[in-house]
Amino acid sequence: MTQDTNDSPGLFDKFLSENRIFRDREVLRHSYRPHILPHRKPQIDQIAAILAPALQTETPSNILIYGKTGTGKTASVRYVGSELESVSARRGTVCRVIHLNCEVIDTQYRVLAQISKLIMGEDDTPSDKIKTHIPMTGWPTDQVYSELKNQIELNSGVFIIILDEIDKLVKKSGDDTLYNLTRINTDLNRSKVSIIGISNDLGFKTFLDPRVLSSLSEEELVFPPYNAPQLCDILQQRAVIGFAEDALEDEVIPLCAALAAQEHGDARRALDLLRISGELADRENGSKVTVDHVKKAQAKIETDSMVECIRTLPTQSKIVLYCMLLLHRAGQRIFISGDVTRIYKELTPFLEIDVLTARRISDLISELNMLGVINTRLVNRGRHGRTKEMWFDTNTDKIWEVIMEESDGRLAQVDEQIVVQILR
Repeated sequence: MTQDTNDSPGLFDKFLSENRIFRDREVLRHSYRPHILPHRKPQIDQIAAILAPALQTETPSNILIYGKTGTGKTASVRYVGSELESVSARRGTVCRVIHLNCEVIDTQYRVLAQISKLIMGEDDTPSDKIKTHIPMTGWPTDQVYSELKNQIELNSGVFIIILDEIDKLVKKSGDDTLYNLTRINTDLNRSKVSIIGISNDLGFKTFLDPRVLSSLSEEELVFPPYNAPQLCDILQQRAVIGFAEDALEDEVIPLCAALAAQEHGDARRALDLLRISGELADRENGSKVTVDHVKKAQAKIETDSMVECIRTLPTQSKIVLYCMLLLHRAGQRIFISGDVTRIYKELTPFLEIDVLTARRISDLISELNMLGVINTRLVNRGRHGRTKEMWFDTNTDKIWEVIMEESDGRLAQVDEQIVVQILR
């Protein structure tokens, strides 16, 4: 006789009961776009002033925008772009804003094809326009560029093309895309194009031909990091909408802001801290988000970042890290580079990989230290010279788990008896 599942408590019932923490947690995500962007009015006004000629069907200057992650670059540009399209529609002019993320769309072909696709739109099928859909692969690049020019000209208006994470495009595919786009206006009669490049990397300009740089950076804007009081204002604005009344202890927002201010004033980091703090309180069925929840959220974010960092390490780095973990699990809380090198050289015959020199192993240890996976320090041992001591200051269980997931599984297959023998 089967049990009536309707009489048993549902798996998700406890999570769907009245929420005492969140009112709308989506407000706390990066993708949410508030109507007001605190502490970015000067930058928004600058962008608006540069783009204003588009409303009179004139060509705005190209803009390069710099700033660290989480300083409001993309949000500000999207806000201005949305306002520009609204005013343009009311005035009866054609201003279109095309936004591309070059971390995803990172080749000349794909950039040009995606711009064409966004210009035409899914439902744009007027009988007086000839539409040719550019396939995402298969055409010569000059044919793609020619068809894009035709589509821009047929739609006659001013087109603002935003290339977000522009440095990713340049570093992968060179500056040919920018060369073509910054000169496209010379081939247009009825339409005009302006480029806005957004980057976290000030140094990417060194990858550009001077002629491209001159055309692209007609205007340059730098977004400064937020300080702690500014981050408090940003979080407070989101918290009013996102959290239930009295769901936050008074110290929570200032602490999230202070921690994020230490991370180069990153508003995304501050929002993540606040949201994850709320989620931890919610899972505990608590009635308030506390300082303790923020500290746990901080540790969780750091652990998650560490896990992703370790997961993407090269195989040799993972093996060096594995040797350190073996020493740690054997009870050595502080170990030296000589110990790691000895374990590595005894282990590698069982792994069927090239054996690195002691110098190269030392370089990999330094890289792991730089990534924050381990801590190291140089100590002077008198007549024995200097050596490098190292240790873990985080819980190694998660690191071990990720190392055991290594793509070809070779570390997980190391015989335990071999490990015991090596560690003697």
